[in-house]
Amino acid sequence: MTALTKLTDTYALNNGTKIPIVGFGTWQTPDGQVAYDSVLAALKAGYRHIDTAAAYGNEESVGKAIADSGVAREDLFVTTKLWNADHGYEATKKALATSLTKLGLDYVDLYLIHWPNPAPMRDHWEQLNAESWRAMEEAYADRKARAIGVSNFRAKHLDALLKTAKVVPAVNQIFLNPSDTQDEVVAYNRAHDILSEAYSPLGTGKIFGIPELKQLADRYHKTVAQVVLRWSLQHGFLPLPKSVHADRIEQNTDLFDFELSTADMQTIDGLHGVAGLAKDPDQTDF
Repeated sequence: MTALTKLTDTYALNNGTKIPIVGFGTWQTPDGQVAYDSVLAALKAGYRHIDTAAAYGNEESVGKAIADSGVAREDLFVTTKLWNADHGYEATKKALATSLTKLGLDYVDLYLIHWPNPAPMRDHWEQLNAESWRAMEEAYADRKARAIGVSNFRAKHLDALLKTAKVVPAVNQIFLNPSDTQDEVVAYNRAHDILSEAYSPLGTGKIFGIPELKQLADRYHKTVAQVVLRWSLQHGFLPLPKSVHADRIEQNTDLFDFELSTADMQTIDGLHGVAGLAKDPDQTDF
């Protein structure tokens, strides 16, 4: 397991690119001052890994905060994602160009297909994913993306993509927290050297009411969020906590002065379903 000593420690992706082991998520963070202030607070708190997406509608504010932060571009890891309406070869190329413009960047560190099987493409999702991936492989070759990957993919979607892919996805970003450990997907990712990134690592806030987690947090003299993020790291996941409050943004970085015991890891592993499950990507209505 990667040494867990500080926020900027890294995992090595399957192409050798280094990715900081904790990222700052911006899903549901509104564009404008809120997104700008939260990203700036995250960078001030020591995060060097920022995750956004075209669908979040906040790429411009994220980019402005990055520009105003004073942090050197080469010290940052920035992720964005291809939205459902932009699947296909030409559309993907345009979508990435638009995202780069909004972010004010020459390249992203990671570009992901956001969902494998959007509702409008149910009858030809495999073909469109292959076309999008070809465009992403070209962006990777042209260094517009330092790594490429997917999000919300299950084994069947990855199997389909790998039929034609020349580059194996570096990352699969999935709903991953004590309420849904997605064991089958995580096992597939590991077997193919694909990093499991955890979005909603705090269960979109629902985990804070779980008695077992409160008890563990009290025992470790930590917050529930800190315990769950540490659990994620000890599993080798890459959590992407999100907050718009500067104090919590900073609290969520304080993960490296304690270690959960094997028994406590197992207790947290046993909380399946307490705070919701991942959406089935083949059943979503978007």
